[in-house]
Amino acid sequence: MKRRDLVLSALGAAAAVCPGLTGAQARPIRLVVPYAPGGPIDVTARLLAERVKDSLGTVIIENRPGGGGNIGADAVAKAAPDGLTIGISAVATHAINPWLFARMPYDAGMDFAPITQMVRVPNVLVMNADSAARLKINTLADLITYGKANPGRLNYGSGGNGSAGHLAGEMFKQGTGIFAVHIPYNGGNPAQLALLSGQVDFNFDNLATAAPNIRAGKLKALAVTTLAPSPALPGVPPVADTLKGFAIDTWWGLVAPAGTPRETVAKLNSAFVSALQSPEVRIRFAGLMAEPVPGTPDEFGTFMKSELAKYEKLVKLSGAKVD
Repeated sequence: MKRRDLVLSALGAAAAVCPGLTGAQARPIRLVVPYAPGGPIDVTARLLAERVKDSLGTVIIENRPGGGGNIGADAVAKAAPDGLTIGISAVATHAINPWLFARMPYDAGMDFAPITQMVRVPNVLVMNADSAARLKINTLADLITYGKANPGRLNYGSGGNGSAGHLAGEMFKQGTGIFAVHIPYNGGNPAQLALLSGQVDFNFDNLATAAPNIRAGKLKALAVTTLAPSPALPGVPPVADTLKGFAIDTWWGLVAPAGTPRETVAKLNSAFVSALQSPEVRIRFAGLMAEPVPGTPDEFGTFMKSELAKYEKLVKLSGAKVD
């Protein structure tokens, strides 16, 4: 076979698996991460981009932070539906922000084609270990008992109004009947520093962020926010054991612009699901307290719709609003 025929044959084979192949060369796929580099979402996206390069070709990570994730999500929503631009959808961008922001640049329910959920990360109810010892709080039941016996004495911090930590706190207060003052901070790290310094009594924190201080004995974990116990925190019960149905997880996944052909979405799904199921990725994600949750596009689409409905109620309950 002539060299020209070999090249054309190779390009034809690549076109079968890479939706971004046009003309004489394959164009890279752009994966938009709506947050700054270095966080868990960015790290997991880069791990998967490396794993799918043999099946999809080059996948370039483009960080587009700002607007609580809305800027990056909007870039995906308005991209051409050709399989060359995909992005991260997260609990903030596709479940909380549509109810939190007075004006949204995209429609979370209509402007995206789901590809697959990527991961689920538990949140955890934590107290400053010294404060917990001083108040004799060793369990979730102890915290609830103390809150009822001392109305108005408890407070909790979060990464800001409308954040997952804020909404979890409001859901917890409603379910238990206790009152705790919400103190918003400008991000999750300042909120955790406030907890470590004893400025607030408890937080609902992301497990990946809280785990080092839990292991160091600086924070006391009382409960996780997943329906089932987390393997990452043996012996720590779910809040749902006390408050039936309580579940607020951090999750993110992959989406394409609405209108992306089903066969293109299917190719993307196949590649990323295979990567998520690989032992190497599972091990790497475990280090981030992230559980891979691969699935079909329809499964992820149904999940995002249910989350959107759930957070409508929680955001309204919290009273949080961003103009």
